[in-house]
Amino acid sequence: MRAGKLDRTIIIERQTETVKPSGAVVIAWTEVATMRGEIVQQSATEFLTGYGEAENGTVIFRIRYLPGITTNDRVNFGGVIYDLKEIKELGRRRGLELRAVATS
Repeated sequence: MRAGKLDRTIIIERQTETVKPSGAVVIAWTEVATMRGEIVQQSATEFLTGYGEAENGTVIFRIRYLPGITTNDRVNFGGVIYDLKEIKELGRRRGLELRAVATS
């Protein structure tokens, strides 16, 4: 993985639950890591839904290997939130390929 290709800054976030003193549970997204990444593929596919046309933005990010990333995490890139759908290890812990879909 060449450092020159990692030209984007992405933030990986994880959902956390905290309990307030009143007993209420608060769900928030906390930052796990801010790292450099590469956009391998970016596409917008339109498909027909029951309510009309919808656009589904799919992006594939490549990052250096970071242990503990799961599909429950999400990526924040350029102010847009992407849910992780698939994580693929590249080589022997050289990098990760994150397949993500933009949330609406």
